[in-house]
Amino acid sequence: MLKVGLTGGIGSGKSEVSRRLSDRGAMVIDADKIAREVVEPGTEGLARVAAVFGSGVLRQDGALDREKLGSIVFADSEKLASLNAIVHPLVGARVAELQSRAAEDAVVVYDVPLLAENKLAPMYDVVIVVDASDEVRLARLTGLRGMSEQDARARIAAQAGREERLAIADIVIPNEGSLEDLDARVDEVWAELSGRA
Repeated sequence: MLKVGLTGGIGSGKSEVSRRLSDRGAMVIDADKIAREVVEPGTEGLARVAAVFGSGVLRQDGALDREKLGSIVFADSEKLASLNAIVHPLVGARVAELQSRAAEDAVVVYDVPLLAENKLAPMYDVVIVVDASDEVRLARLTGLRGMSEQDARARIAAQAGREERLAIADIVIPNEGSLEDLDARVDEVWAELSGRA
């Protein structure tokens, strides 16, 4: 089994790369998706988040109000650390469960937004960084996701800088061009990963 850590700053296009690797045969374990699952209504994770941050982070239907929680934690590093202390162990347990189901010769891609920040690179055989400039990422967040510029800048600032991410990369996928450019680079990367597996 080849364990691949895939990361990139918010707005870099990491999810596009993750989808493309999945289409080519990788088993993708998406940490963000799992992080959402572990705080769904009725879970221990959501109960703990509400206990720490108050019922104001819940919507009328009892689900987590991600925007409200995000505006709280991305403006305060201690509150972000408190949230991570709740969510990360739950995500880790679910990831271990999924990993145990992978075939021995699988290419398992762990889609991990905060891989650099949490110093997780040593856990993987290969680390892939999807890279785009802060300016390109800001334009994507405000244009495609509809974030305010202030919120987008706060989220970018809450993550590792480009240099910190690139320093842990075994493979870099630049993503400032077209989707065709991205596809071509992912094809090259998939060939390399398949060869290693």
